[in-house]
Amino acid sequence: MTRPARIRNFCIIAHIDHGKSTLADRLIEETGSLTKREMKEQVLDSMDIERERGITIKAQTAMMNYLAEDGELYQLNLIDTPGHVDFSYEVSRSLSACEGALVIVDAVQGVEAQTVANVNLAWKNELTLIPVINKIDLPSAEPERVAAQIEEELAIDAHEALLTSAKTGIGIKELLEAIVKRIPPPQDLSAQPLQALIFDSWFDSYLGAVSLVRVVAGSIKLRQQIQMMSSGKTFEVLKVAKLTPKAVDVDALLCGEVGMISAAIKLVADTRVGDTISDPKFPATRALPGFQPARQMVFGGIFPVDASAYLDLKSSMEKLQLNDASLTAEVENSNALGFGFRVGFLGLLHMDIIQERLEREYNLDLIFTAPSVVYHVFPLSGEKLVVENPAKLPDANLLERIEEPYVLMTIHSPEEFIGPTLTLLQSRRGIQRGIDYTSSKRVIITYEVPMNEMIFDFHDKLKSLSRGYASMDYELLDYRPGDLVKLEIMVNTNPVDALACIVHRSYSQARGRALCKKLKETLSRHMFQIAIQAAIGSKIVARETLSALRKDVTAKCYGGDISRKRKLLEKQKAGKKRMKSVGNVEIPQNAFLAILKLDE
Repeated sequence: MTRPARIRNFCIIAHIDHGKSTLADRLIEETGSLTKREMKEQVLDSMDIERERGITIKAQTAMMNYLAEDGELYQLNLIDTPGHVDFSYEVSRSLSACEGALVIVDAVQGVEAQTVANVNLAWKNELTLIPVINKIDLPSAEPERVAAQIEEELAIDAHEALLTSAKTGIGIKELLEAIVKRIPPPQDLSAQPLQALIFDSWFDSYLGAVSLVRVVAGSIKLRQQIQMMSSGKTFEVLKVAKLTPKAVDVDALLCGEVGMISAAIKLVADTRVGDTISDPKFPATRALPGFQPARQMVFGGIFPVDASAYLDLKSSMEKLQLNDASLTAEVENSNALGFGFRVGFLGLLHMDIIQERLEREYNLDLIFTAPSVVYHVFPLSGEKLVVENPAKLPDANLLERIEEPYVLMTIHSPEEFIGPTLTLLQSRRGIQRGIDYTSSKRVIITYEVPMNEMIFDFHDKLKSLSRGYASMDYELLDYRPGDLVKLEIMVNTNPVDALACIVHRSYSQARGRALCKKLKETLSRHMFQIAIQAAIGSKIVARETLSALRKDVTAKCYGGDISRKRKLLEKQKAGKKRMKSVGNVEIPQNAFLAILKLDE
């Protein structure tokens, strides 16, 4: 039995790609938690997408036993957190389960936007921070410059910063000693009623909903009754395990320990992240301070290419929601695309990953409509509507105002890219807050930007104009009134609801022209002429015409009277006119994808 004084709960926070998962591998290897045969690269990244993209999506844990230099055996619980801005809700829940954090900074790249955001979260949770300068084996590493940056930008004393190379294993032993010496042990509340914080949950086809928990007070034993404090539901614990990172069954999780429990819970919704587990016989008086529930920021439509695959999509969405409680989905019916779902995502990367998982893990052929944000709409009647689907925006004559979300964006960039970055931000209706030089070469740019402007290829543009050196982070500020209009795309006067979007009036015309042009390129020609129009209300702002395919009906008439040819041409013309009034225009999937790839 490990006493709380011998337990250290810590997490690793860093910007994306600063070597967090590799460092976790080295710590697991050094403490012998997995054998050489069981080890693989990025051992805590269990999803294929995580491995391919080199990012962490789900928070994972690993328990390591470490024999310190003082001769004592310590239990180190590592909670690995994601580094990307979309998953900051995962970070916040993981931080609340720890007493300390390793702040990893790349010895070449230095402090980046996401590091600052996560360190601020760690300060709020009152964690002990240990700065670690990683990748010192690289020829271009500058640990002294990065140490100065850590002090300046993160306000962490960098005199005791540890120099490591996760790739080669330099400094790993010293890092383990620092964890034992500098991070405080959890409080010993063994005698108090059970309080355990759920900081992650997922669905297992054999065990049901599984929770990752940190026991704050009391203990959880096998076959014990537990109660969820938010819903009051009770369950019997059927499995208790510690993750090393492979699950090792134990009889109980004691005060201060981290592990997984399953209790034949059918829905992940019953094991809400941030909820407190208590004992129904001796309930805790109050729940542990949770953190904000996940907020969906971006919405998009998902439809099957073949309408008959709707039921497959439905079951796949249900399975994904079992594993990802931050995903919302409601059934949507579109005139152009049939039945599908309107899905809420945390951000663009989250959307990208869900799309890839649906296509890969469930072998579905899907159409994704353009993403949109949540607008607050105030009709003249006085009530407030929340609209996330542009097709549901009421008529402009009935509206008093539309409010759109603004984000506070922080961009860290080398100073040579200031010009293009500012031009990009200005073109996206940004309002400058400040430009701060952290050194002669690095600059932090803060801007208020409408979120609607950010979801169209902003990140890609920023990366390409800064050659990949700029990094960004954002947080939701507030809602502000904007001169916004609904831009509808019509094919042969029929509105295509899936292509409707809400844009600022100042460049609605340019966006409409670009969309019509793109559609003209992607639509295949029919036997009749097709009119592609962009409209705001009843006003047409752009038009393209796709000419008809012509069959040469006069080919057989050689020589002779012209009236015979004219008669055949008139007959063809009448046929085309009739086709135009009854003909259906097939809109291929790439037309819907083209709207996302619009170049300015």
